[in-house]
Amino acid sequence: MSSELARIPDHVLPAPDRGDLPEPVALRRMIGPSIILAGLSIGSGEFVLWPRLTAEFGFALFWACWIGVTIQFFLNMEIERWTLVTGESAVVGFIRLSRGFGPLFLVCCTLPWIWPGWATGAATLIHWQFGWPVAGVAIASLLLCGLILSIGPVVYRTVEVIQLVLVTGISLLAIALAIALVRWESVQALLAGAVRIGEIPDGIELPLLFGALAFAGAGGSVNLAQSNYINDKGYGMGHWVGRITSPFTGREEATTGVGRVIAPSEANLVRWRVWWRRTNLEHFGSFFVLCLLSLALFSLIAHELIGHAAVADGLGFIADEAAALEARFGAGARNLFLVLGVAVLFTTELALLDAVSRVAADILKMGVLGADAPSLSRLYFIVLWGLIAFGIAVLASGFEKPLTLLVLSATLNGFVMFLYTGLLLWLNVGHLRGPLRPSPLRIAALIGALAFFGYFSALTLYDQLARIG
Repeated sequence: MSSELARIPDHVLPAPDRGDLPEPVALRRMIGPSIILAGLSIGSGEFVLWPRLTAEFGFALFWACWIGVTIQFFLNMEIERWTLVTGESAVVGFIRLSRGFGPLFLVCCTLPWIWPGWATGAATLIHWQFGWPVAGVAIASLLLCGLILSIGPVVYRTVEVIQLVLVTGISLLAIALAIALVRWESVQALLAGAVRIGEIPDGIELPLLFGALAFAGAGGSVNLAQSNYINDKGYGMGHWVGRITSPFTGREEATTGVGRVIAPSEANLVRWRVWWRRTNLEHFGSFFVLCLLSLALFSLIAHELIGHAAVADGLGFIADEAAALEARFGAGARNLFLVLGVAVLFTTELALLDAVSRVAADILKMGVLGADAPSLSRLYFIVLWGLIAFGIAVLASGFEKPLTLLVLSATLNGFVMFLYTGLLLWLNVGHLRGPLRPSPLRIAALIGALAFFGYFSALTLYDQLARIG
């Protein structure tokens, strides 16, 4: 058996020890990590950006929607590949390539997400219902998310349980709404838009389109948190790495950040094939199918409710959807839709704070602070409450435009996705060998993703510079 299954760069961080893959677990016991990522995606592209684009331009852009989700499936599986092989997160792998990627990804991870767009989005819907002040409700929701993430002994388990409940409820309500509203002609229009690849309607704002492309799925740097989720779930070599626990209610587990790489043996390769197949199945069903279904359902609902009417500013189109539901089915339907919207945006807010804190804590420990850094769990909670404090400061300053914040976040994350797509190619193609290495199809998918996000990054940058000029 060759010893060259994985050549882990060790000029920045210590070389990991070798070890055996644990025995694969049943597929039903693997469900969870991708549900969390799907829950995060539902409140960004699925409920806000893509329905808004559909209301304004019909289904002319749905081709970009399904391509975006497909690209994210392949990107996420390469993020998971590195973690399954090494027990390390993908960002630790990037830091192994160059120490400079630590500070760079710390900025890329936090800057697009520090704006409390989802908190203000949920608060706006509550304001419509009860008249409560947006800033006050948004601040309260941030604090509630912080308390939820701080109280559970094992943070991953807390997030998994909450997301499973919320995502299941949201999906069932969306299906019920679609059954009540959607006509077959609208489905045909959606399918027609799905095959008109490359069509970009006149008058579309490129930052909004680019942001929607990035958020067709989870989007941006939060996809990198999939590494942390499968580690805490015990996938592959992540079985040997400790989890993030609450400093208040949990028992701290050893999380050095340096993983343990698969030792070359026939038995490990047999286990690897099973782990890889089941990991793909879990992510395909829990992320790809769920995201694409949510995108289609919420876009169809928006199309049926407000069609090509003039789209209101900000989140006003959601109010128009709620009003149209009230006109058809009464006040109960309006209230149910707004409750659905609050649940969607709160789900995203909770998962987002968790994901960004995980990735940033990894970067701080392994790529910025060095050997004297606090434990990963402590860094996680420092980042978490730092994000909450910043969000409160933004809201207290009087900035309450959720769609502006969401589009800003999405656009910045599109550029980040272009960056880490190239790094995943460098990492997995350049340093994994034999059956651990990506197949030609997956390499082609990564190259396609690099070209896709590179093209739209350049197009958006050119558009914005032209406006400045």
